[in-house]
Amino acid sequence: MKKQLIAICVIAFTHFCFGQEVVSTQGDSYSNASGSLDFTIGEVVINTVSDGNNDLTQGFHQTNWNFVGLEDHQPDFEVSVFPNPVEDALNIRTSHFEEVNYALYDSRGRLVVQNVLEAELTAIDVSKLAPGAYQLTLTGADQSNLKTFKLVKNH
Repeated sequence: MKKQLIAICVIAFTHFCFGQEVVSTQGDSYSNASGSLDFTIGEVVINTVSDGNNDLTQGFHQTNWNFVGLEDHQPDFEVSVFPNPVEDALNIRTSHFEEVNYALYDSRGRLVVQNVLEAELTAIDVSKLAPGAYQLTLTGADQSNLKTFKLVKNH
């Protein structure tokens, strides 16, 4: 029992002494007459201070993560999907919209919106969807995948 207590104390002491160490390949330091700022990319947010008008966050902080991507199943099929991240309306622009279907899936893989492209520019109302990651899949008349987009819904 005594050995276990000593082992726990040594582990806890080591953890508290070295808990704030960061090994990073990116970062920088800035200083002027009123202060200095050191940062590393990859450090977690550990503290935020606010005076009501300004916020100061220690560590790496990005307010809107954008996990975006494209799976290009048919390179000859040209399409633009914007904006990403999206808030109210998602736009799909392509000159080859005939017989092209779209399906929007949430992060759990559930189908949330499905329809056919109606014109060169088709807008999808996503204002009522919950914030999070989504996947938009465009398929042709033969049900073959044309493109798959990874999107982010804010607010």
